[in-house]
Amino acid sequence: MTDQAPEFKLILVGDGGVGKTTLVKRHLTGEFEKKYIPTLGVEVRPLRFSTNFGPIVFNVWDTAGQEKFGGLRDGYYIKGQCAIMMFDVTSRITYRNIPNWHRDIVRVCENIPIVLVGNKVK
Repeated sequence: MTDQAPEFKLILVGDGGVGKTTLVKRHLTGEFEKKYIPTLGVEVRPLRFSTNFGPIVFNVWDTAGQEKFGGLRDGYYIKGQCAIMMFDVTSRITYRNIPNWHRDIVRVCENIPIVLVGNKVK
């Protein structure tokens, strides 16, 4: 009998175009998607990892970064257990918007672990 890997809801947030979906797809397939196609609403994908304590699954809620989807986000954050806030190191405004993403997450999820990721480093 095998134990089922523990699963956690991970919320992935940041402005549109910072590379959230590309990060997820790269982990799943190993491929790098160069063409930008904005996420509509949210996409949920399981990311599996092996650890010293056994397998673990992060169900990644890859949220749309565009402002027009802002009203839906709180619903996606409910029961989030951890989060990644992502910005584009080549776009200062995406970094300046990080406090807004943080405010939105902690308003719904309160005290969860959050990692800040600077993406698009060459």
